[in-house]
Amino acid sequence: MKKVYVSAQLPTLALDKLQQNHLAVAVYQGEGLITRAELLAQVRDVDFLITTLSTEVDEAIIDAAPQLKLIANFGAGFNNIDVDYARSKGILVSNTPQVSTNSVTELTIGLILALSHRIVEGDHQMRASGFPGWAPLYFLGHEISGKALGIVGLGNIGREIAKKATALGMHVSYFSPRRISAADENALEVNYKSFADLIQTSDYISINAPLTPQTHHQFDAAVFAQMKSTAALINVGRGPIVDETALLQALKNHQIGGAALDVYENEPEFDAGFKTLKNVILTPHIGNATVEARDAMAAIVANNVILMNQDEQPKFVVDR
Repeated sequence: MKKVYVSAQLPTLALDKLQQNHLAVAVYQGEGLITRAELLAQVRDVDFLITTLSTEVDEAIIDAAPQLKLIANFGAGFNNIDVDYARSKGILVSNTPQVSTNSVTELTIGLILALSHRIVEGDHQMRASGFPGWAPLYFLGHEISGKALGIVGLGNIGREIAKKATALGMHVSYFSPRRISAADENALEVNYKSFADLIQTSDYISINAPLTPQTHHQFDAAVFAQMKSTAALINVGRGPIVDETALLQALKNHQIGGAALDVYENEPEFDAGFKTLKNVILTPHIGNATVEARDAMAAIVANNVILMNQDEQPKFVVDR
């Protein structure tokens, strides 16, 4: 019987599928994230590894698993895995793209609305000093209708954000290394802009690009200096795309108006300085944290293991 190791607790449907297909399944049961030492010990005789974005799978982990055939990553990203080294060892790596699209899109729109209407800030006030009474100039925010949204990275998530933002009356522009066709731009009601033009003219900027050597610290001190002083940055993409030290300084110096972060440069760690700022919303990487998205992700990783066990090609194999 082939062995599967799961480095974090998953929705039960994944485990049920694996066990129904006569696979020996072991799941990490500890508190918090699995340690490197524990993972090294557990992978020595496994055929399939299901892991998460928060767990690094590097050369040492791969070398410790001589029987390993597939690393099924529970997440759309795969920066936690040394994909090239795995491939050199004949090990496939898969991910779970697309199924997170709607959840991440909804969170992005929610963060834009929360920033503009100061929803989180208002909640904090109500829990602290309370409500002093309605007044014409009290606790003013902004409507997002008519505002300019700039999307950096127009993949599946970027496109869905564009659709929902347009429906809410926003004017949407995008920057991406590859411009989409004029027909697609018209259908989405989006305008292409250079990166420099987009950051200078947008009221809200949503980061939805993948993490690559080119996008690492794409948002740095020089970029924040070019943004509108009232602009807000929303990052639900990848943490290291933003230089967090530079962002914190830009917020403290009022170079930009606000930020909403769901991902972090060195997560789960982040600079405590962000917690002192009222114009910042911090969420704990919950972009696809819905029952619907996580169930769909669980189905993908389980089905990919089952396919490999049947000597068939899994879906969503990472090829870079």
